[in-house]
Amino acid sequence: MPFKPLLPLAFCLCAALPALADTPADSAKTKKPLPEWLPKISGTLRAKGEYQTRDKEGRFEVRNARVAFDGNVTPILIYRAEVDLSDEGRIRMLDAYAGVLPVKGLTLRIGQMRVPFSIDAHRSPHKQYFANRSFIAKQVGDVRDVGLCASYTLPKTPLTIEGGLFNGSGLTDQKDYWTKNLNFSAKVQWKPVKMLTLQGSVQKISPTGGTVMLYDGGASFNHAGVFLEAEYLRKHYKNNAYHAVNALNTMAAYTLPLRRVFDHLRFLTRFDMMDDHSRGALNDEGVLQTDDAARKRLTAGITLGFAKRLAAELRLNYEKYFYDKGAAMKTSERDKVVMEMMIHF
Repeated sequence: MPFKPLLPLAFCLCAALPALADTPADSAKTKKPLPEWLPKISGTLRAKGEYQTRDKEGRFEVRNARVAFDGNVTPILIYRAEVDLSDEGRIRMLDAYAGVLPVKGLTLRIGQMRVPFSIDAHRSPHKQYFANRSFIAKQVGDVRDVGLCASYTLPKTPLTIEGGLFNGSGLTDQKDYWTKNLNFSAKVQWKPVKMLTLQGSVQKISPTGGTVMLYDGGASFNHAGVFLEAEYLRKHYKNNAYHAVNALNTMAAYTLPLRRVFDHLRFLTRFDMMDDHSRGALNDEGVLQTDDAARKRLTAGITLGFAKRLAAELRLNYEKYFYDKGAAMKTSERDKVVMEMMIHF
């Protein structure tokens, strides 16, 4: 009786003995290849603390807790599913699409995805340079939608063309959404030389306030640890329902390789700005309202990289905001110090 509770444990140990007794050579002979459809799992965690120097208020926040599954059902059939378990405290399904690779260089995708538009707005969180996104990426040009998208890289030519048709319903309004006026987006990326990337894109969206056209262009330079980038976006509202919006993002970074505790040290600076901006929703009076006040921002930062194989960074930023006199400043868009820990696996 005293040994009865140990019987299940003994049984498990006995069952494991044959596997433990295998030599490495035996294991190599009997090991089966993993199924082709088995997904590759990746994820990104971003946690940060912020302190607003003007209001003397602070907070901690889990900005992202993303998990993604990518794989091939067959060599030409791909899939991806990504969910954010904590996008500023909300659970959001981000990507959910299936794809086909009919010929070399061509990819067709159908489902939910980030629309091919902009430079900074198209960056994944683990590829961002700063703790907080630019105005272009956060307020003016950030779009995910459901649709059909194609991407083609010309053979022996550093030119990639992307384009797609999309509902215009966003991520949550799909079931009963029918439209005679699909949105579209197109993007061209060209690398005339290895260190230089030129990009241009155009997009049509259809918020409740009417059609809006977005035009975006920019260039990136990356060589010997120096990274420079400039991006300009113009947003035009049909029938001049709201004045055209201009947004600019410029940044510079220098990465210094390290050999001991840290993998690299990066020094960064950014200047970005935006005009008064409307997201395209009508107010109670049936006109477009200003959702984001015009502002400029100067950001300086230092990033410490921890690992080569895994992307792990400690980002320290200071953001200085400049508003027009009398403009309504949002609660989280004020002078602040930001400390963020980012881990991507």
